[in-house]
Amino acid sequence: MIVNRPHGLAILFRESLPPLFILTLWDFVVVILFQIYHQNWMEQPSLPISLMGTALAIFLSMRNNAAYNRWWEGRTLWGAITNNCRSFGREAATLLGGRPDLARAMAAYPHVLRAALRGDPPNEDAKRLLTPDMYEKVFSCSNTANMLLYQIGLGVREEVELKGIDGAVHGTVDRILSDIANAQGGLERIKNTPLPVQYSMLPELATHLFCIILPLSAVQTLGWITPLGSSIIGMLFQMLDRSGRDLQEPFTKSLHALPMLTMARTIERDLLQPIGDTPLPAIQASNGVQP
Repeated sequence: MIVNRPHGLAILFRESLPPLFILTLWDFVVVILFQIYHQNWMEQPSLPISLMGTALAIFLSMRNNAAYNRWWEGRTLWGAITNNCRSFGREAATLLGGRPDLARAMAAYPHVLRAALRGDPPNEDAKRLLTPDMYEKVFSCSNTANMLLYQIGLGVREEVELKGIDGAVHGTVDRILSDIANAQGGLERIKNTPLPVQYSMLPELATHLFCIILPLSAVQTLGWITPLGSSIIGMLFQMLDRSGRDLQEPFTKSLHALPMLTMARTIERDLLQPIGDTPLPAIQASNGVQP
């Protein structure tokens, strides 16, 4: 995720260069053809393209709002996971009387979850934090994050039975695990339910069509400066479309996706430091981007 504005502007500008080059090239082609042949069909009235631009802007705004809601909901659910993981670490120490292995397993949970959301193979963070037996059990199942919560729940039950802990205490810890599972379900829903095709594909196609038609409407008025006006307007619509496409998939490895590695490392540090373990350093932003 981009966290630094100057770097973010530079990144957005670099991403905009390829479509800007293509738009400018197309605008020059239209101007040259108009100057050479001056075909009547190229003299399109400006009103229809103005109405089309207004409708497209509204359409893109609706899609971008839906995409941002997906992105923000994902961030909210990760916040719930962060808070509940911290609560579990505290209650494992205060109510269960220890079990640092459960705290380490919970520290591994966000790493397992981010790998599952991105469709990545098992990462070294999970292997480093889990016991060999638990690691084998977790990654023998298709839903690794859910299986890890299941194994942690079994560990909590064993500790409750071994120490004769009151059932109310067990219920308190189990509710935390349930809240984490609910947040995980919300993240999986976002991942497995993409935006409808009307929102994901039609805005992109309409934007490309608008950028193709735009210089045909402007060339009879602007002449040789058509590339200046048409390219800038077309670029604005391209950037609006690109913003929505970046935000609608919040778990990818894109620069605009959620910083899941940073959040997972933060949870890991918050759980390991109280039990005396030395965690890895916190993730720092690189070139204005947090992974």
